[in-house]
Amino acid sequence: MNPYRCPRPTRPLDAVVEIPGSKSITNRALVAAALADGVSILRGALLAEDTRLMIDALRALGIAITIDEASCALEVSGCGGHLPADEADLFCGNSGTTLRFLTALCAAGYGTYRLDGTARMRQRPVGSLVDALRALGAKVEFEQQEGFPPLTVHAEHLRGGELRMDASVSSQFVSAMMLAAPCAGDDVLLELLPPVVSRPYLDTTWRVMDAFGVAVIAQPPCAAGVLTGAAGPTPTCHATRDGSAKIIIPAPQRYEARVYPIEPDASNACYFLAAPAVAGGRVTVKGLTRASIQGDAAFTQVLENLGCRVESRADGMTVTGPPAGTKLHSLDIDLNAMPDQAQTLAVLALFADGPTTIRNVANLRVKETDRLAALERELRKLGAHVEEREDGLTILPPAPIRPATIETYDDHRMAMSFALAGLGVEGVVISDPGCCAKTLPEFFAVWDACIRSRNPQRGEGT
Repeated sequence: MNPYRCPRPTRPLDAVVEIPGSKSITNRALVAAALADGVSILRGALLAEDTRLMIDALRALGIAITIDEASCALEVSGCGGHLPADEADLFCGNSGTTLRFLTALCAAGYGTYRLDGTARMRQRPVGSLVDALRALGAKVEFEQQEGFPPLTVHAEHLRGGELRMDASVSSQFVSAMMLAAPCAGDDVLLELLPPVVSRPYLDTTWRVMDAFGVAVIAQPPCAAGVLTGAAGPTPTCHATRDGSAKIIIPAPQRYEARVYPIEPDASNACYFLAAPAVAGGRVTVKGLTRASIQGDAAFTQVLENLGCRVESRADGMTVTGPPAGTKLHSLDIDLNAMPDQAQTLAVLALFADGPTTIRNVANLRVKETDRLAALERELRKLGAHVEEREDGLTILPPAPIRPATIETYDDHRMAMSFALAGLGVEGVVISDPGCCAKTLPEFFAVWDACIRSRNPQRGEGT
């Protein structure tokens, strides 16, 4: 795909945007529906690279899935907790949720299953998850480097039991265990060793499991304030004094088939909600509210701290930028609960009134790329002074911001976040916009429409 030359708006924004379904929820719901008794319908599902990898892999495991492309609906014929295929070779691309969730799912079955991915996926760790699965009786072999794909699962079902699990690298390890645990032969008790990263994603996993009829007695931890106003009971956990947490999943249990609506993707919505912080005006994302089960919906609180105004209604969320000529407030912030938004804030920091410090996001180094290193390199191209630490960054905004061509490192979030820089300075070019296919193939088409839009229901806007 040709490089994308970021357009700079000539007037404040006034747009209403629709974002496809959440990747995180879609892939969790696909696993739950695949294990369920009966046929489930997932409405508003994301149809992008990561979710199609999950669909293809589940089909290879014998799960029948029908895609309605026009309505973004998936019909999933569940296997009642027993995988039909007793062998499969699963290609997971660079999708962490696909490889990690399916490693645990396969371990709960009976057979031999090989899982592999791209060159970058082979650099992303899975050792903590495999250690936990081995503690429950799974036999897993690494083909090359211990702790990294490719790997082969020799599955003879999972027994239950108690285990301590390292939750400091990725919450996906814990979510994978949670999703597979109902298929175990006996109850599974997970003690999560601190620090537990990206805790709101565990809450999302719990809520999907709950929707498909599976009980989690000691519910997963929730970062304080992240899900304020969420529908239903607030998740709690048995927390110990050292910061660890315990999650109990009674087993065996069966997932129940259902019709399940999927929210818009909060992570992808944040780029659009952040746009008025740079360009002024306002943007509404339809269907996303403070009641979202996704932790990244709380990034609107960060936008408020930067100086934006946020309004959440039943039909969507609106962000209005600060007054014209006003710089954003600088922040010193722990983003461990929503690490996928570190890149968003790092780019917004270019327009702040002082240095911005992002802390406690060391796990960004094992994402689609080493995101901290990538941010340091690309922000410097735009003229910022950047101090890179093991667990974060400090960004001193430049004066002025320089035009630059931004490398994406085959990381969709690099491409999406740096589009924000183009709202404030001419000459920002995204070198590989095609990497957005991972979660939102049409990102730049929607971005262009957002910049051009003048919502007739709101007149000329602000």
